[in-house]
Amino acid sequence: MKPHRYQGSALLLALCCSAGLFLTSPVVAEESLEQRVTRMEKLLESQGLVDLYLRLEALQQEVQMLRGEVEQHGFDMKGIKQRQRDLYLDIDRRLGQLENGRPAVSPGSPAKLPESTAPTAPREQGNPATANPGTEEKAYREAFDLLKEGRYEPARNRFTDFVVRYPNSGYADNAQYWIGEINYVTRAFEQAIVEFQKVLDNYSSSQKQADALLKIGYCHYELKNFAKAREALQAVITRFPKTTPAGLAEKRLQQLKNQGQ
Repeated sequence: MKPHRYQGSALLLALCCSAGLFLTSPVVAEESLEQRVTRMEKLLESQGLVDLYLRLEALQQEVQMLRGEVEQHGFDMKGIKQRQRDLYLDIDRRLGQLENGRPAVSPGSPAKLPESTAPTAPREQGNPATANPGTEEKAYREAFDLLKEGRYEPARNRFTDFVVRYPNSGYADNAQYWIGEINYVTRAFEQAIVEFQKVLDNYSSSQKQADALLKIGYCHYELKNFAKAREALQAVITRFPKTTPAGLAEKRLQQLKNQGQ
């Protein structure tokens, strides 16, 4: 008699159980591999997040460093712009004063100069360079117009030529002062000191004395010669009290004090 098919299946099932193959070997092996893959994926994800975090942190540090550099540059530029603004306001004030103090000269009439630009020395009779006041003023005006246009190099050349050709002119002290001012504006501070000093040495009665001495102090400040800067600025206050240059000198001395200089 042939065994029933279900009996054979039961026998096979029993053999599998006894051999430990039922729901253990294939399924457990499969689950273990899946778990290992899952753990590996989580590990890789964690490592990727760590790398991403590290890169992000490095970028943040770099941004902070760049921001600090930008702020420093901004501070430096603000200081430079403030100094330029003060300088141009000062120049504009002086140009306005000079313009208002120089009435136009009618052809054939003698030049009428304000008291502040009166000749510092008597003119030599028959000197061809000063024989024609109209020509003298025209030469000064041409240099002055170049200065107002910001054409510093041509203006410096014209003023230098003017001082050589008209050393006794009532405009000579102003011309010499503007030579120094042009050097100051173009940051040639050492040469500016030389030119401003000529105002002090050669035009003792000029009203540009206080301004020239003030700018000598400013030049020493820019060159970081702080002791000489203080000396010049204090001299402005002592020699020319209660004047605009003296007030500016006091402000710069206070600035030096605030900077620990």
